[in-house]
Amino acid sequence: MMTFMILSPGIAMTTQIIRAVCPHDCPDTCALLVTVKDGVATEVKGDPLHPTTAGVLCTKVARYTERTYHPDRLLTPLKRVGKKGEGKFVAISWEEAITTIAQRLQKIAAKNPLAIVPYSYAGTMGLVQGESMAGRFFNKLGASFLDRTICASAGGAGYAYTLGDRIGTDVEQTQNARLIIIWGGNPIASNLHFWTRVQEAKRSGAKIIAIDPYRSLSAEKCHQHIALMPGTDAALALGMMHVLISEDWLDHDYVTNYTLGFEQLKQRMAEWTPERVAEVCGITSEEVINLARDYGATAKRGEPSLIRMNYGVQRVHGGGMAVRNISCLPALVGAWRHAAGGVLLSSSGGFVKNTARLQGTALFPQAGAQRTINMTTIGDDLLRESSAEFGPQIEALIVYNSNPVAIAPDSSKVAQGFAREDLFTVVLEHFQTDTADYADIVLPATTQLEHVDAHATYGHRYMMANNAAVAPMGEAKPNTEIFRLLAKAMGFTEPCFAESDDELGAQAFNFDHERTRHTNWEQLKQQGWSKLVMPEVPFARGQFSTPSGRCEFFSQQMLDDGLDPLPTYIPPYESPASNPSLAAKYPLAMISPPARNFLNSTFVNVQSLRDTEGEPHLDMHPQDAATRGITQGDRVRIFNDRGSFEAQVRLTDKARAGLVVGLSIWWKKFARDGKNVNELTNQRTTDMGGGPTFYDVLVQVEKV
Repeated sequence: MMTFMILSPGIAMTTQIIRAVCPHDCPDTCALLVTVKDGVATEVKGDPLHPTTAGVLCTKVARYTERTYHPDRLLTPLKRVGKKGEGKFVAISWEEAITTIAQRLQKIAAKNPLAIVPYSYAGTMGLVQGESMAGRFFNKLGASFLDRTICASAGGAGYAYTLGDRIGTDVEQTQNARLIIIWGGNPIASNLHFWTRVQEAKRSGAKIIAIDPYRSLSAEKCHQHIALMPGTDAALALGMMHVLISEDWLDHDYVTNYTLGFEQLKQRMAEWTPERVAEVCGITSEEVINLARDYGATAKRGEPSLIRMNYGVQRVHGGGMAVRNISCLPALVGAWRHAAGGVLLSSSGGFVKNTARLQGTALFPQAGAQRTINMTTIGDDLLRESSAEFGPQIEALIVYNSNPVAIAPDSSKVAQGFAREDLFTVVLEHFQTDTADYADIVLPATTQLEHVDAHATYGHRYMMANNAAVAPMGEAKPNTEIFRLLAKAMGFTEPCFAESDDELGAQAFNFDHERTRHTNWEQLKQQGWSKLVMPEVPFARGQFSTPSGRCEFFSQQMLDDGLDPLPTYIPPYESPASNPSLAAKYPLAMISPPARNFLNSTFVNVQSLRDTEGEPHLDMHPQDAATRGITQGDRVRIFNDRGSFEAQVRLTDKARAGLVVGLSIWWKKFARDGKNVNELTNQRTTDMGGGPTFYDVLVQVEKV
């Protein structure tokens, strides 16, 4: 922290520069410098000394003061006075709010605490304001567990079966790769600092290939774009393996010494000819062959090739298998021999966190039954009655760091569940979101500029500390303080409930580990960030954290878990090939990737960002529009058996024929019809990891 004085005639202003961290669900996890003048945050900039941030922020976070000082900030506790969903509230005191919540939870817990469910995700990625004190509270209470699957669980499972921990190529090596495959992502919108390094690699002669059903802003700037159909990425990876093996682009030494199950893989891959793959993916066999040859030839030249996977790959029925298949590719050609080679899905496995201590897992009653609710299926689960199979009906829901009425799949069922008059709902929030409209009690939470936090990341290798830059606005309180107050009101007396945010931050990482012992919490707060001590080339000599210590083409763990132990293809739930009768009614595939100016449902209420996006729109290929009598700018209804929403059409060949794209996620209250794309998505889960299938959807489109 730096402090200095600015002298004006008759006025002395104190100006400070506070080290902070972007808290949002993005792999970049930027280091921030917050300028504070006389207690007011006036500017947020990227730290120029942080190697991945390099002084640059996205348009969203560069306007973070607009979020903190937004005129619609929730600044007092609120109690519902209208019907659920109407959003009518009156202000109450903190004492009344906490007392009301504690009394309701005590009454429910006396019957069965499993009827109480927390619902949270990555509204903040912080380890302190995320699940520390909240985890302790719900564990002590004996509440149901929440399986936090809504984003990354399928890919994480597929990656773990194949390579072990979620460790991959260091993003700081990206510019040294000679071939970069961006698979299922749009980094201009969702991974900006990786994209900066991609551009540097491109300027020095690297070839850049995008694999994505949609020609995104990033795909437009690549040398090649392969527009496969949604849910077929696993098949494309199988086709690449077929060509690599049949044409002998292999690194035989690496395969022999550092992989398991190659002979079985070879036999399986013989089935996946380029012609078969092309038919499945809706591309040409030449695209399959040339992609594999580019990949294999780069390795044969002794040059690094990097695959950057993102989460679009996994949001389909076979999403976990798709990530597994892609993760096999670097080992076949020996790409892991290079610091800039290999694959990056997530770097989160490199961080050594004290999760059990931080979240108080030992507080859960030893004799208590356990129940896990998958956050992806919250729509169905809120509508379930008590049963032997399900357990008690959900009677109380505590929502923090999430906006499920907008972001959870099969949204009409989610809203129906939240509308239950017998469901006691508490929402911790900055703004009156779609979900807050259904709350019985709304509690005002602090933003990142107003509290302390510790951060791991999933896109680079830096531990990070967030210092509070300004005092909380109004009566807003950090999540941690809210759960401390609730714990006290519930009569929880364990010393862990009295620990400060600073003490929680000091517990977040295991500073005795070889990756982290070079620093400590106090140093981290002063510097803002510190890099993990890890090998520059993580798998040059194997050393994977799988049971065998090798890259597992054959996985005994998968076999034991009832899965195919070899790479394979799992078709989508909803596609013309896998479900022709459904496709006869709803012939168009739909995906809903993030809009550039939103981050999931965060920032949608910032007027300047929403103005940039305009209104909800649907990108549609002119050929598909013409057969439906739809022209540019028409208002259309997009629908299937689950529901419908309306949007304005943009005719473009960015969306391949047979595909429509609804960039998301809009708050429903900002849409003309009060709905968003999740009216159409389904609650079916992925092949592994229990993840959502947001991009596994068939729809029809008609002119309004």
